[in-house]
Amino acid sequence: MFYDDYSRRTGFVMRVMSCRRSEKDGRILARRFGCNKEGHCVSIRGKFGSVRKPRPSTREGCKAMIHVKFDRSGKWIITKFVKEHNHPLVASPREARQTLDEKDKRIQELTIELRNKKRLCAAYKEQIDAFAKIVEEHSNRIAKKVECVVNNLKEFEPIELELLHK
Repeated sequence: MFYDDYSRRTGFVMRVMSCRRSEKDGRILARRFGCNKEGHCVSIRGKFGSVRKPRPSTREGCKAMIHVKFDRSGKWIITKFVKEHNHPLVASPREARQTLDEKDKRIQELTIELRNKKRLCAAYKEQIDAFAKIVEEHSNRIAKKVECVVNNLKEFEPIELELLHK
């Protein structure tokens, strides 16, 4: 949120360039944010020429970025910061936000939707796990009752055989 706010005030559009997560629990361990003009556009060419209609590139090889990582102390630490841009910055933050095209807006919408669906899935998983635990406990109680019935039958089996022989 800090770098996004900084980018708006400075006059460029921020984007998430990379995100590293813990393999154990999925927590975010490090993130790299940068200018949306980072890198260069790679043209995609098919077997018979251009696959898509050529359009002007928004990428200009800008190196402006910030890299943060989650420290063992529980704080976010800035490990790298590049302030300089190799292109003119937009004068007003409102103009900077309007440079997001429809695809970028759709990506943001889908990202928010995905985040919400992940939360919903986590809640469903909790409910399923709780239900599975209840079923397992019930199953164990039934197994004990069945074992008790079987033991009672084994006790009465010799008595039944004796009565049958008389």
